[in-house]
Amino acid sequence: MSIIGLYTPGNSVLHRMSAGSKLACMLVGMIALVALQQIWQLGLAAAVVGAGFVVAGIPGRLIWRQLRPLRWLLLLIAVLQVVLAGWVTAVMVCGGLLISLAIAALVTLTTRVTDILDVCQRLLRPLARLGVDPDRVGLVLAMTIRCIPLLTGIVDQVSQARKARGLGFSLVALVVPVVVRALRTADAMGDALIARGVDD
Repeated sequence: MSIIGLYTPGNSVLHRMSAGSKLACMLVGMIALVALQQIWQLGLAAAVVGAGFVVAGIPGRLIWRQLRPLRWLLLLIAVLQVVLAGWVTAVMVCGGLLISLAIAALVTLTTRVTDILDVCQRLLRPLARLGVDPDRVGLVLAMTIRCIPLLTGIVDQVSQARKARGLGFSLVALVVPVVVRALRTADAMGDALIARGVDD
């Protein structure tokens, strides 16, 4: 089980690939997305990533769970892009962002976070001579990875709670409880780290 609980066990080709290979492919894929110029190219990239989910045996509901918290952000970006640059640019920007997030989700769902952190620590090991602590950097990366789904989960919970109460959308009413919950979660994580001796 991974640190953030997103890893989905399996025996597919993607599951068996090394974490380093998947991270390298993710980097290449995201760089390639930036270079796309046509909508059909974006569609082809989406098909390739979709095929990756099929090969990995990831169910659609799990994919939606990973991308759903970002739907409002994507909608906001789309509206701004349509107003400022046109619908084609909006499709390219939002589509590229969505596919990038899907690639990251695919890597996370098929790779244990501990394996990802091991790769990062190995890459940083030569920098130990310059005073860089690979283990400390690994801890920071683990905490960062842990906080991303936590924060998106908090946003989703607050949004669902407002809908259950029949309240309309309000940016202030959404942000305030999200910030409060995030700060409480940060305090709890800080206390846990101090209890384990990570206090310097």
